Amino acid sequence: MGTWDTGHFDNDAAVDFSADLDEVTVERRTEIVRAALLRAVGGDSGDVTGGPLDGEVGAAAVAAAALVAAQCPGGPPVESVYGPEEPLPRLPEELRELALLALDRVSLAGSEVRDRWVKADGENGAWHHGMAELRAALTAAITGPGGSD
Repeated sequence: MGTWDTGHFDNDAAVDFSADLDEVTVERRTEIVRAALLRAVGGDSGDVTGGPLDGEVGAAAVAAAALVAAQCPGGPPVESVYGPEEPLPRLPEELRELALLALDRVSLAGSEVRDRWVKADGENGAWHHGMAELRAALTAAITGPGGSD
């Protein structure tokens, strides 16, 4: 997986994920987002052991979580030239919890994505701040007034 910068879409796997979204009908885009999150938590492979997470799976999950978080009230907008060009439908609110689970798995020691960023800029670098921003938006949307918008 090639990584160019700290943004959620600044790597090869996230660009491929964005291209996959752009190539399907608007009705299928929610399925693509859900599938990326499920792969990270082991939902489509049966691997829920928390073992090492593949870098490409993790990077696509972070990009998917960024799209979910962007639709939360006050969520960080996706402002990347590498993100999807086609509009997304309103994503179901239940994806917020799945996105948090995926970010949890990406953040575990042994996750290829996390370990690369720890080596590159430590535990408190820009990538980690971006992850914290996603988690905060998702958590606020889930636990906030009514848990929805």
